[in-house]
Amino acid sequence: QVHLVESGGGLVQPGGSLRLSCAASGNIFDIYVVAWYRQAPGKQRELVATVPLRDVAKYADSVKGRFTASRDNAKKMLYLQMNSLKPEDTAVYYCNYGISPGTAFRPLGSWGQGTQVTVSS
Repeated sequence: QVHLVESGGGLVQPGGSLRLSCAASGNIFDIYVVAWYRQAPGKQRELVATVPLRDVAKYADSVKGRFTASRDNAKKMLYLQMNSLKPEDTAVYYCNYGISPGTAFRPLGSWGQGTQVTVSS
């Protein structure tokens, strides 16, 4: 069973930056697309970015130009560099894995605990 562990969240002021990390057990980084989701209070979980094995990352329109997702297959790590953060980016951020990138992505793994990102002055 694959375990996903997110970290790196925290409290940051608007305009600030954070870097999230996701560590995964198993060999998902050899095979699958990996992705970041987020869930704000009272809202549905939202796909933020997908990172294919050998292609460029795809992003939700709400984060394009501000967030950069990357993967290190050797270290079995997924990252999300978040710049120019806005209060509306406040959410719990999760990682997962699947088959198809972009809007066709469907998560295959169990959800981890996530990491809380709060953007507030």
